[in-house]
Amino acid sequence: MADDIISVEEFERTRVARFKNLEGSKKPMLDAVIPGCEREIYQIIGRGVGEDKDQQVSITDNRDFNVAVVRCQPGKGTLHHDHVTNEVFMPLKGRWKIFWGTDETSRHVILDPWDVASCPPHVMRGFRNVSDEEGLLFVIVGGTNPGNVDWRRDVLDQAEKRGHKRNEDGSIVKVAAAAE
Repeated sequence: MADDIISVEEFERTRVARFKNLEGSKKPMLDAVIPGCEREIYQIIGRGVGEDKDQQVSITDNRDFNVAVVRCQPGKGTLHHDHVTNEVFMPLKGRWKIFWGTDETSRHVILDPWDVASCPPHVMRGFRNVSDEEGLLFVIVGGTNPGNVDWRRDVLDQAEKRGHKRNEDGSIVKVAAAAE
């Protein structure tokens, strides 16, 4: 039985992600091109629902879940989106507003470091760093293949005005920016 145990070297190479070595994406999802949504996402286990096809993933064995860390400045976050799986949020640094429904004010909670919230599938949701410092948000997306993000129409339109949209596989591509 001991011969079947993974070696330390292989474990380190395939199952450990050192944060200092991670490369984040500054265009991890379509809305990141919209002012107020600038952020960096580190895909740690699996690709999750990320839309940057070039982003490297540290741990590829993502059976049943995907893990990422979001880093952004105060006031920044994501716009309303949805996916077919649960999404779990836990602030590591800063205070975060987790919102759902049709706007950012009607339905929301504020999470402090180490608080946890779980958003169910098929619910439009988003998050924003509401602290006065850079924030780090630990995110788990359920499912081995969690599918693509569904964006509200206004988010898709804003991104396209700024020269970005998604192709048929859900990855971000550059297009001609719409004239204002």
